[in-house]
Amino acid sequence: MAFFIMITFPNAKINLGLQITGRLSNGYHTINTGIYPIPLRDVLEAIPSKKTSFESSGTTIPGNPKDNLILKAYKLLKKDYHLPELTIHLLKSIPMGAGLGGGSADASFMLNMLNEEFQLFLDDSILEEYAAQLGSDCPFFIRNQPAIATGTGTDVQPIDLDLSGYHLLVLNPGIHISTKDAYAGTSPAPPSYDLKSTIESKDFDFWKKTLANDFEKSVFQQYPELGGIKAKLYDSGALYAAMSGSGSTLFGIFSRPADATDFEETANFIKAMPL
Repeated sequence: MAFFIMITFPNAKINLGLQITGRLSNGYHTINTGIYPIPLRDVLEAIPSKKTSFESSGTTIPGNPKDNLILKAYKLLKKDYHLPELTIHLLKSIPMGAGLGGGSADASFMLNMLNEEFQLFLDDSILEEYAAQLGSDCPFFIRNQPAIATGTGTDVQPIDLDLSGYHLLVLNPGIHISTKDAYAGTSPAPPSYDLKSTIESKDFDFWKKTLANDFEKSVFQQYPELGGIKAKLYDSGALYAAMSGSGSTLFGIFSRPADATDFEETANFIKAMPL
């Protein structure tokens, strides 16, 4: 058995605006959202094995390991291509169920890693089709560049946005918000502004007035402390602050490194990083 080690570093994302535009007959919703990759990472590795298995360390992942999206990504490609048996290990750091897309990133990075290591020669559009079978956020992480996602989130188009030089503060208070409950409190409607041009303006004053996450209204009513964290981010000098996705993670974009100590009593996960 040839021995090799594959390793990759799946990163999280934040949502810049999230419009809930409709509800389909199958119960899914259509959305319009900006997505930006951030340098908050897991570690994913795989080595040859006699039998494929998945294990994880770091943050505990609830549920049966056999149901993990990484393993599903491997099996999805193995149906169509010859792949060896692998022992797969994930060091989990990105908070789960937090609107940061960590599970989706893990699965898509697995697809990319397998494609490269075993020279499957699948282009990004084909990999995005595989990723769409795993989850709505997954196609974004194939190209992993700033984008607008539409439809159920699987239709991804790149945008012109570079936030290099700015700083990010990510906060999660550990409140679990189910996606089903988050959607239940919303009222789908046609967009009231053009999301792409708003984001590409990089006008933070305009973002603050216009760029909204439609989940915030109902989620903040249910969990006022989240609205309080957003207000505190602005009080601390954030150029723009919002909730990411439907999870309970709040983030602020700053022109300078942010002081995370101000939030130690309100969040159990705090990470400051340059963008």
